[in-house]
Amino acid sequence: MSSSVDLAEKIRGGANTPARICVAGCPVDKLSLEEAVKELCYRLELRIRTHVVFVNAAKVVRCRQHPALRDVLERADLLLADGVPVVWASRLLGRPLPGRVNGTDLMERMLRAAAERGYRVYLLGARREVVTRTVVEIERRYPGVQVVGFHHGYFQESEEEILAREINASGADLILLGMSTPHKEFWGDRNLPRLGVAVCQGVGGSFDVLAGVVGRAPVWMQRSGLEWFYRLLQEPGRLWRRYLETNSAFIWLVLTDLASAWKARWAKNVS
Repeated sequence: MSSSVDLAEKIRGGANTPARICVAGCPVDKLSLEEAVKELCYRLELRIRTHVVFVNAAKVVRCRQHPALRDVLERADLLLADGVPVVWASRLLGRPLPGRVNGTDLMERMLRAAAERGYRVYLLGARREVVTRTVVEIERRYPGVQVVGFHHGYFQESEEEILAREINASGADLILLGMSTPHKEFWGDRNLPRLGVAVCQGVGGSFDVLAGVVGRAPVWMQRSGLEWFYRLLQEPGRLWRRYLETNSAFIWLVLTDLASAWKARWAKNVS
């Protein structure tokens, strides 16, 4: 992997630190998918330690309910909008995001960049058989990629120090966390300071997608903000209550945020 500043600046394209906005009380960075790829390659080239967290409607709601999770997001280096509802809300609130940055899409783009530029990758998360199949699939899809290690996601917090030593010994530059929320956010926040990796990127259930365990929604559903509905059709018994509660709470938070903005604007005009 090249570490020259010239190459890094070329990769980044002269981008500045992304602007951070607030959607219903949750911070999000104004980056498109292309901009996120360039930013992460820049940070990998210069070895800038970076915790990448994705924000969707469910996470916005969780941040209101769990201050500790919000604190983790406040400390994160990049916060990307992985959810069309978050993008819609940003536009409604007058703080438009450039678009959705889907976690699986970004993971695939970074794996392609890793194959092209020699970034070393470590996979952490999912069941043992799933992460093993994911490694095989990554090596098939991205010839030349260096997957220098992997570990399933079923371990105790007391084992994290040993795991951190294993990750550091692998020489990984990029670690992908295939864990659920909020486990991956807390794990990255807690462990990144003692890791030698440059970028720690949460990918949620993307290992299951790559391994062929679950399918992704059709592109038209992804673009229409209906990917949640596709998942609901796949697992109705497990997801219907969560989606009903989360989506309702998210809409309420956005409307509350919008009402506060209107009230402030009205008060300013009156004065």
